[in-house]
Amino acid sequence: MPPNDRSSASASVTHTVETAIFDAASGGGNDNHGWDELIEQAVRDNVRSNADVDWGRFNSQAYFDHNYGKLRDDDREIIQVVGDFFARATRGKMVGSAIDVGAGTNLYPAMTMLPYSSQLTLLERAHSNRAWLLRELPEPHESWLDFWDEIREGREHYRPISDPFYVLQERARVTRGNVLTLEEDRYDIGTMFFVAESITTRTDEFQRAVRHFVRSLRHGRPFASAFMRNSSGYYVDGVHFPACSIEEKDVRAALAPVAKNVTISVVESNDLRDGYCGMMVATGFKR
Repeated sequence: MPPNDRSSASASVTHTVETAIFDAASGGGNDNHGWDELIEQAVRDNVRSNADVDWGRFNSQAYFDHNYGKLRDDDREIIQVVGDFFARATRGKMVGSAIDVGAGTNLYPAMTMLPYSSQLTLLERAHSNRAWLLRELPEPHESWLDFWDEIREGREHYRPISDPFYVLQERARVTRGNVLTLEEDRYDIGTMFFVAESITTRTDEFQRAVRHFVRSLRHGRPFASAFMRNSSGYYVDGVHFPACSIEEKDVRAALAPVAKNVTISVVESNDLRDGYCGMMVATGFKR
């Protein structure tokens, strides 16, 4: 599932720890052991794993409206990076089966792979997002035309596709699945946009998600991933969802065991919502 919506999480770990310290200090005395326990509990209370999240409450249409109802400059820059990379990595040739992990309500990662994939898996855990995709594929919103025009601009491999939405509908299969249980060595090209850092607050789970995604590809195959930078969580239609705050070094560390020739680009973005410091795009090949 892609970037997100509206304001960032107001109840951060830092705020909760400060509250715990205040409570402990107000109690008087010098019981450092009790103080430590309060702080540790405060941190634990703010740790949310993917399994803890009720993805059934995710409002897919609200998410689309906020994030993809129009082509934004940050998405335009991401398209430039990913479109150019795939053109170089594939040399314009059809490479086989593709996967977009956590497709959510975002069609443009899949659209960047159309010239290179004979079949395309749109993997999604949330039922609301799968239902949205099944409605969207036969009747896409008009905003996707702007995304396609941006993808196609200056890239000869996309020009033969005169009706990208028909091709996408024919090749795409909306599939229920979880990034943390992906089968290894199955796909020839892949994307994962704003997923690994937007399903958990846990760094170890973020790393697992990134590595499972890359491992789902065959040896030497290309991938592109996008991430929110320093995200503190997000709201969709009033419901809060977690995020793991990451920077370039975290993305590089997560990819190191499974990927090679990795390039990370920082994309300027500050007006999608509160609580993040830009976006990042990582491209590379599976080891």
